[in-house]
Amino acid sequence: MKKFVKIVYAATAVSITMSAVSCSNSRVSPASDMESHYKNTDEISVSSVAEELNTARNIDISGQTITWLADYDLNPQDDRERSAALSLFEDVYGASVSFVPTTSAEKLTTLDSMLIAGEEVDMFPYELDAVPNGVIKGRYQPLDPYFDVMGMDEGIWDDMNDVIEMFKYNGEHYVVPYAVSDPLIITYSRKMIKDNKLDDPYKLYLDGKWNWDTCMKMMEKFVSKASDGQTRYGINGWFGQAAMQSTGHTVINYDGEKFSNNIDDPEIEKAEIFMRDIAKKNLYDRTWKDCFPNDNSTLFYAMGAWSLGESNAENKDADLMIVPFPKAPDADKNYISCNFSARMLVKNSQKGEAVAAYIKCERLAAVQEEYKEIAKKKAGKTENKKSFVTKEQYDALQSIIDLENCVPVFDFGYGMSEKMYDNTYETRGVMDKLTSALLEGGDSEWDTLRDDVKKTIDSEVKDFNK
Repeated sequence: MKKFVKIVYAATAVSITMSAVSCSNSRVSPASDMESHYKNTDEISVSSVAEELNTARNIDISGQTITWLADYDLNPQDDRERSAALSLFEDVYGASVSFVPTTSAEKLTTLDSMLIAGEEVDMFPYELDAVPNGVIKGRYQPLDPYFDVMGMDEGIWDDMNDVIEMFKYNGEHYVVPYAVSDPLIITYSRKMIKDNKLDDPYKLYLDGKWNWDTCMKMMEKFVSKASDGQTRYGINGWFGQAAMQSTGHTVINYDGEKFSNNIDDPEIEKAEIFMRDIAKKNLYDRTWKDCFPNDNSTLFYAMGAWSLGESNAENKDADLMIVPFPKAPDADKNYISCNFSARMLVKNSQKGEAVAAYIKCERLAAVQEEYKEIAKKKAGKTENKKSFVTKEQYDALQSIIDLENCVPVFDFGYGMSEKMYDNTYETRGVMDKLTSALLEGGDSEWDTLRDDVKKTIDSEVKDFNK
């Protein structure tokens, strides 16, 4: 079994099979975790997987309705087909989902208000601060009592077992991801690569040669070839988090009982110096862009996979391709930043079995070959000229997040208070400082940054260990 280290992707998952939505002046993906919710299910029958649902303990939730509080509806909208998961839940279990709308900015305060008022709410989207902060604040309850309903011992969760275990907190499982999605990736133009006589990054990745060193050399060579009056950059976008996480080491360690401060880890220091060097060599373009630049000025564009569709639409002749963030030179595996698709069972809910059954439906929809094939077919369609993904890119993305090829990472530092994670510019938390401060250049050095955040981390660790 793989050893999964603990760092979370600080963005909300959006499948690249959807139309990507622009996000300006924000480092958070603009839509919620809807990657499977609008897949057409009229091409196959839910009966093909219904038998697997019934292998779990017989439960009768027919007629029950889950109250779902979120900023998006699980029920189909605008004449879309039901999702595979919802079809299974409704047609096999005879249950349904009732949507209580809120906004992304207000959903946590709305949840807290509903809990205080004793209003019914059963299921909630996974949030970055679910563990430990959300648990300590009394928002969620563990799913362990319902593992038999979820079919945890039936084989459908086997490749996710280590992912699930890394979220274990105080001996219980509050977060049970049913899929890994939306990794931080690098988009590049194969046309530009050929024009500048550089090695293809995806081929380097397949050959095990795609790392910080090869990436740095390519950026330096590209920038050095700038003609008079031309400004070139090696990379643009959001990648500081991916750089730090590619080491496989975390800012906050957790031994199952206590948290500890790992800011002095030499591998974290190497990642910070890597970012500093990129900035000092003027390889980094700090300008926010929603997709791959179409002016041939930048070699690599780093962002969540949600940006790929729009990048294709804006660069139709560039022959775009994707690759994971380069491997840290001393890392033993390909550690990636990604999101984890999960549903939270809300505190005081009386419908734990129904929520667990819905989560099982999500898992089956994520792993059944019939549903995966539909997603692949849809990825290759280009009717939507504003956003599309090629089959080649889709296959590459699936390979990147295949748990045989990578180790997803999660850091409890993102699950603590706003002192640790708050990415608004004026009140940036420790995690955002660590992934952006040195890239911003100036006179910043690692020793200064480390000393600046160390006391805050120590204080947070102390508070959460009480």
